[in-house]
Amino acid sequence: MSHDPHDGQHDGQHDHLNVQPAHDVHAAHPAFKGGLLALLAAVLFGISTPLVQRAGAHAGAFTTAALLYGGAALMGAWLRRPPTQEAALRRTDLKRLAWMAIFGAAIGPVALAWGLQHTSGTSASLMLALEALFTAVLARALYRESMDHRVASAMGLLLLGGIVLVLDRGLSGGTQLLGLLAVLAATAAWGIDNTLSRALAERDPGQVVLGKSLLGVGATALLAVVAGESLPGWAAAVALLVIGACGYGLSLRLYLLAQRAFGAARTGSVFAFAPFIGALLAMALGDRSLSWGMAIGGALMLAGVALHLAESHAHTHDHAVLDHEHAHTHDDGHHDHSHDSAEDPVPPGAHSHPHWHTPLRHAHSHVPDAHHAHPH
Repeated sequence: MSHDPHDGQHDGQHDHLNVQPAHDVHAAHPAFKGGLLALLAAVLFGISTPLVQRAGAHAGAFTTAALLYGGAALMGAWLRRPPTQEAALRRTDLKRLAWMAIFGAAIGPVALAWGLQHTSGTSASLMLALEALFTAVLARALYRESMDHRVASAMGLLLLGGIVLVLDRGLSGGTQLLGLLAVLAATAAWGIDNTLSRALAERDPGQVVLGKSLLGVGATALLAVVAGESLPGWAAAVALLVIGACGYGLSLRLYLLAQRAFGAARTGSVFAFAPFIGALLAMALGDRSLSWGMAIGGALMLAGVALHLAESHAHTHDHAVLDHEHAHTHDDGHHDHSHDSAEDPVPPGAHSHPHWHTPLRHAHSHVPDAHHAHPH
């Protein structure tokens, strides 16, 4: 790729703003693609939770986490794309990737695996909805993603539902409560992981999945050896690898693509459907622990998710000069740079290379993606 992001084709355009009407923007419904990707990620992860409870019933928490992310690493290696299609990871990304592995591939799955062994699959699945709360609050604090009264109300409903679940399980006995608190710790760890991963959403998601998973496998496998955990039977090990490949590897790739499309907080909100999918599967598999408290808590959380997704955000906004690299197409209203027709023709479909954005002012429905990180 011989494209020069500072090509002279943009000369004279840096000292003014272009005004673009809303109907000229290709993405009239910017949340649809991100929402669909996040929903698919949620389905895969939601299904995995009760399956992990069964497959990992006789395995240690560290061993379970190592096998899950071993499967995710295999999926990440298969999903990698060439640098002409997706922006490759850089050396400067390694520190962030390491922190993602600590929270998302070590603390999160270990806490979940232990919690699933000490509480019901239905209550654990529902508690995972609080991951959206942690993600949204951190996205607001670190990336200044917009959060109006509707979103704040949605977060309040998620929190209230989580409190109801904790109280309900507390009345069921100490072990149930400790298991649910472990799941709560997992949601907090994954909320931190989700927020950290937002900065890598423009990188090749296959590479991100592979790098994070390999680091997570190394850490949890070492801890499993130190703790003296024994390996599960081959059937359970294969099952956990397959669950990890789909519910953690492929799900994470879709999650990263969703974050790229419409930000960390909204991706977290759609992903909050995963617990309800997991709870339904747990009950279909024979879990009969559903109580009135769990039903009320789940209903409050579901209302919070629905309220967050009903958000609509549009106004006139300015785009500053921006020089970056990520996968993009030329029909989205934001990528209007040209390619040299002889040496660097526009590739069909999505492609990746360093490119330059000139100042632009327009109004359209948008979400906090890589091009709409403006303050409010």
